[in-house]
Amino acid sequence: MKNTSDTELMPMPEIESRVLECSSVEEAKAKGAEIWGIKPDDVDATVLSEDKKLFGLLGSTYKVEVAPFAPVSYIKSCHFVNEVLDKMDLDLIPELTDDGIINLVGEDAGVVIGRYGETLKALEYITNLVCHDDMSTRRVRFDCGGYRARREQTLRRLAESIAREAKRKGSPVSLEPMSSWERRIIHIALRDDRDVETRSVGEEPLRRVLVCPVGGAQKRERGRRPQRRRYS
Repeated sequence: MKNTSDTELMPMPEIESRVLECSSVEEAKAKGAEIWGIKPDDVDATVLSEDKKLFGLLGSTYKVEVAPFAPVSYIKSCHFVNEVLDKMDLDLIPELTDDGIINLVGEDAGVVIGRYGETLKALEYITNLVCHDDMSTRRVRFDCGGYRARREQTLRRLAESIAREAKRKGSPVSLEPMSSWERRIIHIALRDDRDVETRSVGEEPLRRVLVCPVGGAQKRERGRRPQRRRYS
């Protein structure tokens, strides 16, 4: 049976909205920002109705629907990581994509990625720890300079190699600690291989994937005879 704890993608956090009565759109955005602990520029506002006082001589009252432009935890994550990057004196700007990825753009991309992506993963882990309280929804993910695409290719090749090793040895093989996104790539890469199963073990941030042979995988691997080469 395949592990599903990391293969199932959690839903995006919901975006809450409020309807406020204010004297201006700016006031509504300021109140919304105070409610969610974000900045007024992070709040979208839509005027629903206008009530003019004494034929407009005393001004108007507006019913305004306000909502964060993205899940609040993701907006707070962008602000948090921006402060961290400033303190690290790195020339990078966090950009939040539609699918909940914070993409770090700038000249210091190589520095923030680090060796084997360790710095980027550490920044992602700390940001989620500080800004993302709801464990039932998807956590924010980081990218920088196309690192995620390159890392995904590497992980798929690694998964195939580890699966062959597990079947050859006939015993489980453990991978290095990985982020939830990286573990998910391993699970997906091997979910159609009937000779192995994958499961995640350990606690964050040391949680890792275990690749285990199943059924007759070991026997089939040992039962293969070496092919004879014919030379003409």
